[in-house]
Amino acid sequence: MPESLTTTPDSAAALPCAVVELRQYTLRPGGRAVLTELFDREFVETQEAVGMRVIGQFHDEDDPDRYVWLRGFRDMESRKAALTAFYLEGAAWKEHGVAAAETMLDSDDVLLLRPVAPGSGFPPAGGRPPVGATPPESRVTATILHREDPVDAAFADYFNDTVAPFLTGLGAPPAARFQTEPAENTFPRLPVRSDANVFVWFTVFEDTARLRDHLDQLDRSPEWTERLLPALTAGSTAPLERLVLSPTGRSALR
Repeated sequence: MPESLTTTPDSAAALPCAVVELRQYTLRPGGRAVLTELFDREFVETQEAVGMRVIGQFHDEDDPDRYVWLRGFRDMESRKAALTAFYLEGAAWKEHGVAAAETMLDSDDVLLLRPVAPGSGFPPAGGRPPVGATPPESRVTATILHREDPVDAAFADYFNDTVAPFLTGLGAPPAARFQTEPAENTFPRLPVRSDANVFVWFTVFEDTARLRDHLDQLDRSPEWTERLLPALTAGSTAPLERLVLSPTGRSALR
């Protein structure tokens, strides 16, 4: 482990996340730097201390006013307990919540997700850099398919048996795969999207150059453009969405 990494608390790093939130915030101009510093300093350990896992924090490279982050929970009931402890009872949000909210124009773009299959979620975190660490060169993509129907076994098998090996062959193995969690929101004070039925996969690239090379290979590949992509997006309710994410200095997913 590099010396710049600190050990993530065992309970948080090893938390099996059967429920994951993908949160996209639209911020006021100039607000992202403020929220990034505040979040990395005040909202990482304090959330993990009450039973959730802060998986990753990111800047959206295509939108300077977009902040994206991921957190996970053991299940829906523990999600309710953890969010209650943090937002209603915790000192960190009471002290810094107003400052965080002042950076935001919208915080309701939230996808509630679950792993497609056992083992398809995020693995345990190896460590987290300290406050003030320099952001890494790596990039993370979240590719979102907006589907008319829920993910079924046939679609999951097609992705696992055909699409994932193809992507891996191009040097971009999917790091995790998720689908919409259909359960009722157990903490309605924080809305989640009820209009979305999605399949999402995440990929980690060592740097921007490797990401751009991969996207260029996809664009030039008839196998992708003429066969795999049309099959994946058949029945989609919106165009394929790809978030290109730059990890913050303290993001565990990097």
